[in-house]
Amino acid sequence: MKQVIVIGGGASGLMAAVTAASNGAKVTLLEGMEKPGKKILVTGNGRCNLTNTDETRKDRYRGSNPDFIESVIGQFPVRKTMEYFEQLGLLLQIRNGYVYPYVNQASAVQELLLLEAARLHVKVKCNEKVKTLEPTENGWKVQTETWCYSCHRVILAAGSCAAPGTGSDGSGYVLAKNLGHRIIAPMEALVPLKVSENWVRKLSGIRMPAGITLKILPDGKQRDCPLLGCFHEDGELQWTEYGISGIVVFQLSRYAVRALAEKKAVLAELDLMPEYEEEQLFRHMKNRMRYERTEEWLTGLLPKKMIPVILELCGLKSSKKISELTESEIRSVVHKCKQLTLHVTGCKSFEAAQVCSGGVDTDQADPLTLESKRTPGLYFAGEVLDVDGICGGYNLQWAWSSGYTAGLHSAQ
Repeated sequence: MKQVIVIGGGASGLMAAVTAASNGAKVTLLEGMEKPGKKILVTGNGRCNLTNTDETRKDRYRGSNPDFIESVIGQFPVRKTMEYFEQLGLLLQIRNGYVYPYVNQASAVQELLLLEAARLHVKVKCNEKVKTLEPTENGWKVQTETWCYSCHRVILAAGSCAAPGTGSDGSGYVLAKNLGHRIIAPMEALVPLKVSENWVRKLSGIRMPAGITLKILPDGKQRDCPLLGCFHEDGELQWTEYGISGIVVFQLSRYAVRALAEKKAVLAELDLMPEYEEEQLFRHMKNRMRYERTEEWLTGLLPKKMIPVILELCGLKSSKKISELTESEIRSVVHKCKQLTLHVTGCKSFEAAQVCSGGVDTDQADPLTLESKRTPGLYFAGEVLDVDGICGGYNLQWAWSSGYTAGLHSAQ
């Protein structure tokens, strides 16, 4: 019987533990927090968006090796994920592809995984922070602050740096690096962005539909230079005191953060009225000239707090009479609504990030088993690898798929 130790009791670690145990291994799970699955509890705003049935987006997973990711997902795809949790007794509901527990409680997912671990006699050791990981002649020696464990195989599922309050402190990267693995610099992903424009403070709290085009330019230049990258998303935008947030921003954030780390310039071009073409919007504004002041002219088109900001950016006073507006000034307002440029300067910290980009280089793991190519008997699962997904349950699907794959093959 194989003795397997799983380091990390998050989503991928729990899945790895129960999968290894169900395939005949004797499993011990080491969790640094007081209870496993803490990060599961905050996913999906506490409802646990555990996967997504929409698999049409080619960029739903990001990382340096897309083929590697698809190989792992294919071994435990969305269909199997849903079937597995239903077999555990979890009723599911689907909303526009987003899959949630029927009870809308993330705790149901955490508790069922812990119940399954107990049923399979997985030993769960909490408050056990792994300090060193060392291969031996017969397997592995895993040293924590209080004990030294021995086993045949190890699954490293210690998470990333994101949301450290849930136990993700980056220690898994250190353990992997000490064993000779290359670590692609972990950086924030699915995170709010900061901008240089001070006037965004006046818009704090506004939520609105928007389209965002993220443009990456070389060497801090912003005019007349070739684009190094261009990415677009549509969705709900949230304005903050420091910049922009919301799912539409989260989906693009990993590209901005990594570009800024390389000293590139990053621009966010906002379309505040994505459902209208510019000429269509111009005709609509021309038909609203019945009002007296420009502030009244934009009422019902933009959020109230945004109207004076847009007018000021166009060099217009809110008190100016509509009858005095020139066609050029009208077009200036229309253009600003359709292409409002922000200069991205950074992002919120790891505390505000949902996941990380970067991690253990996937070139150093077998895409069929997730076993290390450098140190046989060591397997990887979850966020510790250089894989990150977009919002909507994709990161949890990666956790389930990679946990299953590592758990299955470590037991064989």
